[in-house]
Amino acid sequence: MRPDQPAADGYADRMADTPPGSPLPSPPPVPAAQSTGVAPPVPPHSKVWRFVALAGVALFIAVCAGFMVLKLGQSLGLQALLVGLVAAVLPVPVLVACFLWLDRYEPEPLKYLVFCFTWGAFVSTAASLKVNEFAAGQFADWGLPDALTGVLVAPFIEELTKALGPILLLVFRRREWSGITDGLVYCGLSAVGFAMVENILYLGGLGYAAGAERYGPVTGIQQVIGIFILRILLFGFAHPLFTSMTGVGLGIAARTADRRVRVLAPIAGLLLAMMLHGTWNLLPTLTQATGEALIMLYGFLGLMVPVFFGVVGLAIWLRAWEGRLTERTLPDYVRAGWLTPPEVAALSSLGRRHAARSWARRVAGDAGVRAMRGYQSAATRLALLRDGALRGLDREPADQERTAREERELLDAISAYRSFFVGRDPQAPVGVWDGSRYHLRFPDGTQRAVDAPDEPVVPIPVVLVPAPTPQVGYAPPGWPGPRPAAPWSPGRP
Repeated sequence: MRPDQPAADGYADRMADTPPGSPLPSPPPVPAAQSTGVAPPVPPHSKVWRFVALAGVALFIAVCAGFMVLKLGQSLGLQALLVGLVAAVLPVPVLVACFLWLDRYEPEPLKYLVFCFTWGAFVSTAASLKVNEFAAGQFADWGLPDALTGVLVAPFIEELTKALGPILLLVFRRREWSGITDGLVYCGLSAVGFAMVENILYLGGLGYAAGAERYGPVTGIQQVIGIFILRILLFGFAHPLFTSMTGVGLGIAARTADRRVRVLAPIAGLLLAMMLHGTWNLLPTLTQATGEALIMLYGFLGLMVPVFFGVVGLAIWLRAWEGRLTERTLPDYVRAGWLTPPEVAALSSLGRRHAARSWARRVAGDAGVRAMRGYQSAATRLALLRDGALRGLDREPADQERTAREERELLDAISAYRSFFVGRDPQAPVGVWDGSRYHLRFPDGTQRAVDAPDEPVVPIPVVLVPAPTPQVGYAPPGWPGPRPAAPWSPGRP
């Protein structure tokens, strides 16, 4: 495959059918990636402040969690709290799995996923509960209906606090954001955590506690089942859907160098989330006030369902964005001699990545599969890093130096992972790739320079000419850099 052309259809299927060949010796351990750039030592006071900040955040979330447990226990009672907790937790694994499914190319660190979930579950719910209670008391003093709290107050405080955790990640860990997909994942998990705790209140309070108090435990369980069907099975997507609007705005801000877009996109997404949330809460209020059930039905079918499927379609399209990005960005490294053309094709979709792992298992066993996973992750991060550099995301010299250092570290890691595969497949030709052509050795002993074929055959067919130190990602697209000559002179038969 040529670097500037997409892979032909059927490549993954052919690659998956690569014969296993002869037995192989045990592969050596993956060498640690050595970086030519030396990172400056972190000052001791920076480490102290980082530890203090992390400890402070963890303590703050723990305090909010303790507050919510006490608050729910006092208002529901132990039995209703346990019933509500069990029922509310049931859909959480499914919802979390859906968001993790979106982020298969370059999964986010677990600690950040846990942070967003716990932030929504405890910090956002604690802040929203106090503000909503205060607003409800004020409306009651003014002689206004309590329903106004759900329409005029709850959407604003809930969406703001749910988004605050991901916003903190964007401010302090912007390099962990690869785009809109990460925004959907971070904000979606925060919303799932919030919805879980809120569902405990509804299922345990309005469901079990109210029913058991009036008619006994059996009635309480029946009400829990009814609320579970209505609130979780039918409308369980509501909170993640609202907060996904903010996630889109944050994701746009993470991949732009325009300062105005960095500010306006999150604000626009947050306002849209608040408007959707307020409209959703307004529908049952109008239905109850007018007695017209069609208001709820028309609002659900006419507004929420189209928005839901629109966001799902966007998420599915964005899911493959990182794969398309590797196909656009990594050919720069092909021309520089760091990668071969088939490797770019093997990274461009999840199907091809799975086929590459199958191939790695055949030629290098379980260790090869682990190395291929690490290789694919490093290559994806490399594509994101270079794309960010070309977009001008790093304005400060220190950020540019860090990007250059990370680029070299990722290239060294990729080279280390490749050592598991080079020369292992007996079906692959013997030769090297110099950044523009293959130099192949044929069975009769002849050596010949061959252009890259239009269709790739295997993911990593040949070794590489020792690649040069890459020019920092701020060079013009397509930089080749000086390459050393091939290890042997290409000859003719």
